[in-house]
Parts: sequence; structure tokens; C-alpha cells
Amino acid sequence: MADLTPARKRTRGSARKAGASFERVVADYMRDTIDDRIDRRVRTGARDCGDIAGLRAHGQHVAVEVKNCRDWKPGTWLREAEKERINDNALAGIVVAKRHGSADPGEQVVLMTLADLVAIIRGVRPEETS
Repeated sequence: MADLTPARKRTRGSARKAGASFERVVADYMRDTIDDRIDRRVRTGARDCGDIAGLRAHGQHVAVEVKNCRDWKPGTWLREAEKERINDNALAGIVVAKRHGSADPGEQVVLMTLADLVAIIRGVRPEETS
């Protein structure tokens, strides 16, 4: 028998709620596994510094953008993370994206540029060492 329930459309409000909920899951996981000072960031307006505060590598900030979207836009998301990295004067900018079908926070996906990976591993951005 066919399913007669109407498909639910995601509204702006439901999308914001899902995003905020996923940010909380990511922040709590990072807090519990990395550093108890990590938390969701208070919204800062035009000079957005990311969704998660308190993540550090080599004593420097790491900007974290959290995405809970079915349609992935890695280029757009990475550009946003880079703007947030610059706004926060951070070492690197990363994106944590929801892996739909997996509720385990440790199984979510992290996107970053190779330059950001090098910065996290070495503690200095590649362009600053040339």
C-alpha cells in the first residue's frame, strides 16, 4: 500500500532548529572528547567567527562551521569557513557536516582545505612559512 502521508517540507524555522540542534551535538562531542571549554558560539553578527567556540590547535583558535544540509555545497562552505577563520584570526577553518543516516557525532564528516590541514598539523599556515 502506498504511503499517503504528505512529504514534510523544511521551513526556514525547522532548518534553523535542526542546525542549532546539530551544533549542540557537535559542541558537546568536542567538549567531552577534546576540551571542556568548547561550546556553541553566541551569534556575533556580520563578523561571524563560526558556530563553535573554544577549539584550539597549537594554542590558536580553529574556526568551526557546522552544516546540517542534505544538499552538500563544499566549495561554498569552505569559503564561509575561511571568512570565519580570518574574522577570528584563527589558525584554520573547518566544516563539520551532518552525515545523514548516522546519529553518532564521531561519525560526522569534517571538510577542510589542505592548507588548513597543514596548519593544524604544523601549527602555522603554509603561506606564513614561505
